[in-house]
Amino acid sequence: NCPYTVWRRRQPPKGGGRRLERGQSWWFWAPPGTKMARIWGRTNCNFDGAGRGWCQTGDCGGVLECKGWGKPPNTLAEYALNQFSNLDFWDISVIDGFNIPMSFGPTNPGPGKCHPIQCVANINGECPGSLRVPGGCNNPCTTFGGQQYCA
Repeated sequence: NCPYTVWRRRQPPKGGGRRLERGQSWWFWAPPGTKMARIWGRTNCNFDGAGRGWCQTGDCGGVLECKGWGKPPNTLAEYALNQFSNLDFWDISVIDGFNIPMSFGPTNPGPGKCHPIQCVANINGECPGSLRVPGGCNNPCTTFGGQQYCA
């Protein structure tokens, strides 16, 4: 529900890259048998008719149809289904840096305390200067490399 265009992506499955216009949200169902996925948004993207191009944040190797994970920085949502004791887990992570606000969780939480989580503030302004890039905030491993930041 951002005030700008976001190109959403979920991995798996391979492919995808649907454009979300300003203010749109994305709801999806995990197909039966799905064990896990990573979800991120790409920003400031330009693609030609063949699906080639680039995104300022969360880029997928210069193509619309992602074949892997997005390049940092990107705010990341993850889920793992039917794990330990048949439990489901989900989180929002900034391990790959951050670029967009995000809300994520089950649409029908069922019994218990399973509710969506969110980081909906624009925190790009809180990024330390050395990690700041156009459109987001990189993680220290991507920026500095080395064992100290990438272990």
